[in-house]
Amino acid sequence: MTTKPLEGKTVIDLTTALAGPYATLLLAGLGARVIKVENPTRGGDTSRNNSPYVTSDGLSVQRTSDDDMSVSMMLRGRGKESITLNLKHPSSREVLFDLIRDADILVENYSAGVTKRLGIDYDSVRPLNEKLVYTSISGFGATGDHGDRKAMDTIIQAMSGVMTTAGEPDDPPVRFGLPVGDLVAPLFSVIGTLSAVMQADRTGTGQRVDVSMLGALTSLVACEPFDALEAIGFPLRTGAYVPRLAPFGTFRSVDGWFAICAPTDQFSAGVLKAIGRDDLLGSAEFGTRDARVANADRLHGLIAGWAAERTQHEVLAALDANGAPAAPVRTTAEAVRDPQVVSRKEVVPLVHPKFGHFDGLFGSGLPIVFSETEADLSGPAPKLGEQTDAVLRELGYDEERIRVLREEHVL
Repeated sequence: MTTKPLEGKTVIDLTTALAGPYATLLLAGLGARVIKVENPTRGGDTSRNNSPYVTSDGLSVQRTSDDDMSVSMMLRGRGKESITLNLKHPSSREVLFDLIRDADILVENYSAGVTKRLGIDYDSVRPLNEKLVYTSISGFGATGDHGDRKAMDTIIQAMSGVMTTAGEPDDPPVRFGLPVGDLVAPLFSVIGTLSAVMQADRTGTGQRVDVSMLGALTSLVACEPFDALEAIGFPLRTGAYVPRLAPFGTFRSVDGWFAICAPTDQFSAGVLKAIGRDDLLGSAEFGTRDARVANADRLHGLIAGWAAERTQHEVLAALDANGAPAAPVRTTAEAVRDPQVVSRKEVVPLVHPKFGHFDGLFGSGLPIVFSETEADLSGPAPKLGEQTDAVLRELGYDEERIRVLREEHVL
C-alpha cells in the first residue's frame, strides 16, 4: 500500500509547548494532515523560542536571523502545515470554524477555561461538525478540581508520586530528566483520539477526548504495587538495585556501568555462572527466587565485587555467554546513534527547511513499523505561517479577503 494509516484525515492543531504538539506530531507521522494554528502576536508556538537554534553556521544559543529555527520546533513541527490566526480577534472564530467544518480531529492543550472564553470549546464547535473528535490535553482534566493551576512537567511529576520512586530511601525527590509528564499524556491522547475516530467512522458521531497529564502519569505509577511492597517491608526507593527481583540493577565495571535483569531461576543461574560462583547454584541462599530476594544485598554485593575488577566488555561477554540478560548503560548520544534504532526510523535525523541536516542532530521518529505501509517523520517543520494563504485559498477565501484579514491583524 502507498497510503499511510491516517491518510485522508485532517487535524486542526491548537496546541503549544510539548504535550499537545507531541500528540499531533504522532498523528502527522501516521499520515494525517495536521494544520497547526499559531498565534502571530506571540511569535507562534512557544517552542519556536526555545534555545538552541539551528542557523546557517550550525547550533547557536541565540537566534541570528529570521531563517533560524529552534531545535524544539524542528522536532515537534515536522509533517505539519503552519497557519497564523489570532484567536483573540473576534473575526478569527469564523476562520477557525471554516477549518473545523472539514476536519476530522481537533487537538488543544489550553489552560482550563481558555477555550470557553474564546468561544471555541467543544460545546461551541460541535454543531459545526457532528463527526469531529475534539481532544483536550490538560494538566488536570476537564473535570478536575485543581482550577487553572499551571501544569508544567515538573509540577506533574511532583504530584504523581513518580519523584519518590527513584533514588535511595533518604534521597530528596528525584526529577526525571526526561519530561515524562509531558510525554505520557500525548500517548494516551493519541490512543483515545484514534479510538474515537474509529467510532465516529462507524456511527457518524464524534466526541470529546479528555486526557489529563496528572492522571496519565499517576496511572503508570499505579502499575507498580508500591503500597503493597511497603506493607510487607520492601522500601519504596531502592537506588541502583531492585531487591525484590534480585539479581536486578545497575553495576559498575572498571570502565563503565551496565545493567542486569535476571529475576528468574534460569537467568539468575546464568549470572552466578558468569561470576564464577557455580557453587551457589541450588544453595539455600540463592537457589530459589524467594531466597535470592531474602539475600539480595549479599547477591548484589557479589556481583558488584566481581564487576569492579573487570572491563565492561569482559563483564558483558561473560554474562552474555551464560544467557544472563545484561546491557551497557549508554549515554543519550550513544543511544540515538544505535544503527538498529536509526535503520528502523525510531530515531531520525532532524532537517532544517533551509539549512538541511547538521551531523549529530537527531529527533524522535515514530517507533512503529508497519508491514504494509510506512509512517514517516523525516520531513522538515514549517516556518511560522508558511501555509496560511494556501490553506485559506482551499477554504475558498480570495486574495482580497486574505488581505483584509491581514490588515485587521486576524492572521
